[in-house]
Amino acid sequence: MLHFEQKERYDFQDFRKIMELLRAPGGCPWDAAQDHGSIRRNLLEEAYELAHAIDAEDRENMQEELGDVLMQVLFHARIEEENGSFNIDDVCDAAVKKLLFRHPHVFGNAAAGSPEQALESWESAKRVEKSQKTAASALEGVAETLPALWRAEKIQKKSAKAGLDRPDISYALGKIREETEELTEGIAAGDPDNIEEEVGDILFAAVNTARLLKVDPEMALHRACEKYIRRFRYVEEAAAQTGEQMESLPPEVLNQLYQQARRDLEGKEMQ
Repeated sequence: MLHFEQKERYDFQDFRKIMELLRAPGGCPWDAAQDHGSIRRNLLEEAYELAHAIDAEDRENMQEELGDVLMQVLFHARIEEENGSFNIDDVCDAAVKKLLFRHPHVFGNAAAGSPEQALESWESAKRVEKSQKTAASALEGVAETLPALWRAEKIQKKSAKAGLDRPDISYALGKIREETEELTEGIAAGDPDNIEEEVGDILFAAVNTARLLKVDPEMALHRACEKYIRRFRYVEEAAAQTGEQMESLPPEVLNQLYQQARRDLEGKEMQ
């Protein structure tokens, strides 16, 4: 049994210490067995749970989830400290230096009188920091691990800053129609590779439309998912009232129930 001082209130150094003890001999066998790859998903899941708390404006849960995210940061840093590579102090040092460098309008001689100018100052400093001498290199620097909708949006924003943009909603909607027609042709040709490509083009065009309308594509799709779940539940419950399971009903009946769900739930969904 390892000793850890019991306190009324703990701080960051206590958090750091307990992660060290969990990984130490005599600590937790599970924690000691982990590496970066094995806990990679944990970090992502905790980040999404924090995002959920933020969306729900749940301060109590937000505090807990921030702690869970911070635990993952300390976990990864502790693994590297054991490897003799870096520790959490090195992480903090690099982060502070990055903030100082990317805020020349705060800690330097640059000027930024608005949030937009501040963001441009940040982006300019970031390009210098990452040696992104071309716009293409900036696009290539967008992480492939981002959710695809957000990655597409970020690539499009960087492309627009470089001048390659058509800020015209009619044009953007036309691209969706154009890509849909090309998908139809791909389906008719029975070409799986082309079908996948054209589906991707439709999604990319849809994200571009969302960007021009200042709509977060990830949030928009989440809302669409929630709306569909509500309608599905309506159909399932309506089918159950007939004494039938959904899978036993013919498609035309299910479609009628779905259209009824749209009509009955439309007012609630607009609220």
